[in-house]
Amino acid sequence: MASMARSALRSAAAKAKSVASTPKRSFSSQLHDDAHETAKWEKITYVGIVGCTCFAAYCLSKGHHHSPDSPAYPYLHIRNKEFPWGPNGLFEAKHTEHDH
Repeated sequence: MASMARSALRSAAAKAKSVASTPKRSFSSQLHDDAHETAKWEKITYVGIVGCTCFAAYCLSKGHHHSPDSPAYPYLHIRNKEFPWGPNGLFEAKHTEHDH
C-alpha cells in the first residue's frame, strides 16, 4: 500500500516537473489580439469619459426647481432643554431681522 502511494506521488511529481519545464508558446497573433483588445477598451474608456462629462455638464447647467419653504409645524423644533452653545442648533442657520 505504501509503495503504491510512493509510486503515485513519484509519477505525479514527474508529470508536474515535465509540465513546468515546458516553455509556454507565444504566438504573434495572440499578442496582436491582446494589443487590439487593449486599444479597443482604451478607446471605449475615453468615449465613456467624454460622454459622462457631457451628460454631467448638461445636467448641471439646467436650473432646478426650488420648492417653497415648508410650513412651520409646531412639533418640528421642540426644545425641552437649551443647548450648551445657545438657543439654536449647532448647524442651523441663524436668522436676524436684516436677513429677511
